[in-house]
Amino acid sequence: MTLRCTKSNCKPTMIRRPPTVICYICGREYGTKSIAIHEPQCLKKWHNENNLLPKELRRSEPKKPEVRTITAKGFYDLDALNEAAWTSALSQLVPCNICGRTFLPDRLIVHQRSCKPKAAK
Repeated sequence: MTLRCTKSNCKPTMIRRPPTVICYICGREYGTKSIAIHEPQCLKKWHNENNLLPKELRRSEPKKPEVRTITAKGFYDLDALNEAAWTSALSQLVPCNICGRTFLPDRLIVHQRSCKPKAAK
């Protein structure tokens, strides 16, 4: 005898995403295995792009956040690590001196071409 799934005896199955880590440089999510490959490449790309910027838009090198990521049970606290990495990535944004919106420095240059001060009423 085989049982068929009906509303009364079926439980929805949750699909669990693999854990991800946020890059402290670019703010994107990567798998726990590939983040170690991504970060050196991302930092190299960051240096290349930063060197092409005008001197007033150049930033200091982002530092990897130091967060105590091991919990009492010996597991990594990915939430705390990701929060610190996201904050670090957001600190890389530069505000527009006209409207105040924040951008990556290379995008700020493009934005400022079209950003105009609001006309006084």
